Amino acid sequence: MKKALKFSEYPLHLPKFPKIEKKFNVLIAEFESAPNANVQRRIMNKIGKFFDEVQTDFTIITTRHSIDTRDETYKKANDLVNEVGPMVQGLGNRYSKAVLASKHRIELEKLVGSFLFKKLELAAKTFDQKILQDLQEENKLTTEYDALMASAQIPFDGGTYNLSQMGKFAVSKDRDVRKRASKAVENWMAEKEQPLADIYSKLVTLRHGMAKKLGYASFTQMAYDRMGRTDYGPKEVKSYRDQILESVVPLSNKLVRQQIKRIDVPAPKFYDLAIQFKDGNATPKGDKNYLVNAALKMYSKMGQEIGEFFQAMVNQELLDLEAKPGKRGGGYMTFFPRYQMPFVFSNFNGTAGDVDVLTHEIGHAFQGYMSRKIKPVEYRDPTMEEAEIHSMSMEFFATPYMESFFKEDKDKYLFGHLEGAINFLPYGVTVDEFQHWVYDNPNASHEQRCAKWREIEIKYTPYKKYTGFPLYEKGTRWMRQSHIYGSPFYYIDYTLAQVIALQFLGLMKKNHEKAWKKYVKVCSLGGKYPFTQLLEKAKLKNPFLDGTIKKTFRPVKKLLKVYGEPFKA
Repeated sequence: MKKALKFSEYPLHLPKFPKIEKKFNVLIAEFESAPNANVQRRIMNKIGKFFDEVQTDFTIITTRHSIDTRDETYKKANDLVNEVGPMVQGLGNRYSKAVLASKHRIELEKLVGSFLFKKLELAAKTFDQKILQDLQEENKLTTEYDALMASAQIPFDGGTYNLSQMGKFAVSKDRDVRKRASKAVENWMAEKEQPLADIYSKLVTLRHGMAKKLGYASFTQMAYDRMGRTDYGPKEVKSYRDQILESVVPLSNKLVRQQIKRIDVPAPKFYDLAIQFKDGNATPKGDKNYLVNAALKMYSKMGQEIGEFFQAMVNQELLDLEAKPGKRGGGYMTFFPRYQMPFVFSNFNGTAGDVDVLTHEIGHAFQGYMSRKIKPVEYRDPTMEEAEIHSMSMEFFATPYMESFFKEDKDKYLFGHLEGAINFLPYGVTVDEFQHWVYDNPNASHEQRCAKWREIEIKYTPYKKYTGFPLYEKGTRWMRQSHIYGSPFYYIDYTLAQVIALQFLGLMKKNHEKAWKKYVKVCSLGGKYPFTQLLEKAKLKNPFLDGTIKKTFRPVKKLLKVYGEPFKA
């Protein structure tokens, strides 16, 4: 058996578009001249493998660039990916059109399923050669945003930190430290406000222009189509946001009131909200190596397949977890089709979020691994809101093992994590409602955008007070949310998945083994079904239907009381 390569051994192949195009032309000619649907299906698998190879080369470059945005070799290679990527997307568009125009379409649709054709129709609809340069510019602008945010070097209490590293001060037990750390971040954001505003204005104008060129009224529907949303639209999402406002916001407000009483601070401000307990939040009881070893033990107990999978991730160096100078912020999972393995990227900073990464992103990674052999490859990747089900549900499946990570802080973590999951939902819909307004009003000024953000923020999270922080008072905190820049309209997917994850939590409490089997099944289905149909297959409740949120939260409220019992005054 061939030994698996480590990530450091993956070769670097710079994309050469003429070579890529030449190979594609041969394959597409084979597809178009195929005598029947069975032959076309086999060629579709060959084309899928071809795109997998290209995507692997791209992903190695973008991953290494995100690990160190200062490295000139990968910076230049990433610039090349930004240039060539939309051109490869153009080849994908040609392929989509060829499949849709197949003279054997009726038979082919029976072989591969109608959902694939719906996905290809949206892919064809959202791309045209006339927006090629716009897509290249969009890539450049989002890369510029990432690099600007990664460049932060914030002096604080004798040290210098990036934005991710500053996160540990946000959960300090010392209120003065929290306040001063927040002020240091605000000062840095104030220096960068204008360039960040300019990047976003250019992105909004660019995206609105692309939508117009493709015949859309605005970028909003183009964005929904670009993300492959075949079974719901802005109307259903608004109805869902209204359910969150009605059923979750009052509960969240109540939890925050209890939290403020628990931490005992006068005139609470936004920088107090990250601290959940007066004597400090739950913190992991060890460094990166300790946490990885604890995760190895956890996953080996959780199930043989996931245990062996996580061991392979460690052995093959497919985890880059610690915050470092020049490293892009945030966390993500990506996948290398050539090597049939995922990769997890994060920025550990000594908080409970480090453990969340080892559950959330490994949930993504496990799904990618379980779906790796699905054909056609178009069914391998789930839709975006489906993808977050795997990650957020894994956070809850990991809860029985938290003593290994947190020791005496286990109860704090369990209650704080559930409380955080609930309080996240109002923030998540804030991001979504803001984006709908932005792209409905593409000519709005930066000041108008900030004012609208603050208005929506007050609607869903009225407890956020920014007295003494003028930059935040005017409504600029959205600029810290990278998805608003790089993945428009994606953020609502986290909230939809959180609702499903909370359903899994309820199922776990009834029958853990049955819930785990259902979870593994959902991971194994990849992207074979659109979101609402996947929920039907798994017998899970649809968040868009009236009453779903209220029903989902009945067992959650009971569990809140159980988890919160040790912390009653």
